[in-house]
Parts: sequence; structure tokens; C-alpha cells
Amino acid sequence: MSEQIRLKVVVAGCGGISNVWFKSIKAQVEIEVVGLVDLLPQAAEKQRADYQFSGASVYTDLAQALIELQPDVVFDLTIPEAHSDNVIVALSNGCHVLTEKPMAHSMVAAHRALDAAKAAGLTYAIMQNRRYARGIRVMRELLESKILGSLTTINVDFYVGAHFGGFRDHMAHVLLLDMAIHTFDAIRHVSQTDALGVYCKEWNPRGSWYDRDASAVAIFEMTNDVVATYRGSWCSEGANTTWESDWHFIGTKGSARWDGGDDIRAEVLRSDSDAGFRRSYDPVNGPGISDTPEDMAHDSC
Repeated sequence: MSEQIRLKVVVAGCGGISNVWFKSIKAQVEIEVVGLVDLLPQAAEKQRADYQFSGASVYTDLAQALIELQPDVVFDLTIPEAHSDNVIVALSNGCHVLTEKPMAHSMVAAHRALDAAKAAGLTYAIMQNRRYARGIRVMRELLESKILGSLTTINVDFYVGAHFGGFRDHMAHVLLLDMAIHTFDAIRHVSQTDALGVYCKEWNPRGSWYDRDASAVAIFEMTNDVVATYRGSWCSEGANTTWESDWHFIGTKGSARWDGGDDIRAEVLRSDSDAGFRRSYDPVNGPGISDTPEDMAHDSC
């Protein structure tokens, strides 16, 4: 039997989100963490000890770590403003990159990173774990089945009072860049459409503990004549949704709702429905519909 291939990985950013990554990394026998990078060396040293990465070296400078360790891959878990610069440094040192969302803090920075990846001919991927949540998979399969007819509308609501502390309290476009990006990707994924245009209103309501806008409403014009809406806030106290949002899908033959947790319900127009003011509907039954999924994926950001 051939020897197991191991990828040498340097992790940039050892803040709170790194705990989610390190738990997964520990389960991957093909990954060898050779370096941990953070502006605060004590943060990297703590994670090295907590997750028993005894063979990993600690650095405060990513470029130095890459030159000395020559890894295969960089996992970038830093704040959004640092993503594009770190990606470019990693690619210029011959490393593939897997980074936390969002791609960057601006379109200009995102294009810089994309151009660098194309020039280097290396893999540059952005993590979007919501695609693997059971509810997302069930909704995509339901829409693909066409049991609801042709999809026309997706409405999504997200309301969570999130008291993070740290960089998010001061971040520009904090809801849109750091949370709603998950939902925007999920809209594209479940509907298999892409955005053609968007109108967005962003604001910071009274009582917000964020420095910048933490609430938003967006209307997307998608391909296939689909319209998607998003309403959200990260400073909404009480009556919170799940982290996965509350979804309403409308098709030409029926509609479906997903609460972002275990409750997925769908109804379709009855074939023998009369022509009254409101038609009659039948519930949709199938895998994941109106049952209790066991593997719903939830995390905090």
C-alpha cells in the first residue's frame, strides 16, 4: 500500500473561528499543521497547546512562515481586511489557499486575489460550509424535483442579536460581509441561479452596539426570472431566527418554508382543486420534509 500523502499546512489567524477549523483539521489524517501565524503570538501558542500541534512553529509574519516552512496549503482565518493580502502572499510563495469567507472586504481587493490565483495557476477556494447543512441540501433537492413547479421567489429573514465583541463591533458592512454572505451563497446554491443585479439598503438602527451598519434589506434580480429578498439584522434583540435564517420559497405550483432548523414544510396545488377564492393544497412528503433531521449543521458565524 502506498504511503498516505500528507499536506503541509500553515494556518493564518488563531482567533475564535480557528476553533471550528482546528476541530476538523484534527480529524483529517492527511493534514499536517506545520505553522501557526497570528499577530498575537500568545494566541497561536494557545491553539498549538490546546490542539496538540506540537510540531507547528509559531510566527507573527505569514511571509516569513511560508519562506521557512514551504507548506503546500495556507488556511486563512484572519479578519476580512487581511484576506486578499494574505492570499496574494500565499500564492506568490507557491501555496494553494483555502480561506474563510468573505473573499475580501472590497471588490477591488477580491479581483486582486483572483488575478493572483489565475497568474499562479493555483487553487484559491473560499469556505462556504452552509452548502452542506441538511436543510440546504433538502431544499435544493426539493426545488430540483420541480414538485413546486418553476421557482419564482425566495424570501429570507435573518434576525440575531449577536454580541461578539472584538473586530466585528467596528467592521464596515459587518452583517453583509461577515454573515449575509452565507445566505447569498445559499440562495444561489439552492436555486441554481446567479445574481444579475441587486438593490441594498444598509443602516445602523438606534440601540445598536456596532459602530457601523448592522442591518440591511436587499432585493436580488436572479437568472431564470427569480427574485430573491433578504432582510437581516445582527442587532435584533428578541424573536431571533436561527443562524441559518427563515426561508420561504414560492413556485408556480406550490410553496415551501424552512425555519433554518428542523422544520421544513411544503404544499402543492391539488390537481382537483376547485376554482374558489383560495385553492386547496396537499402537503409534500419526502426525505427531510416535515421530519426531524439528525445532522443539521449549525455554527455561530
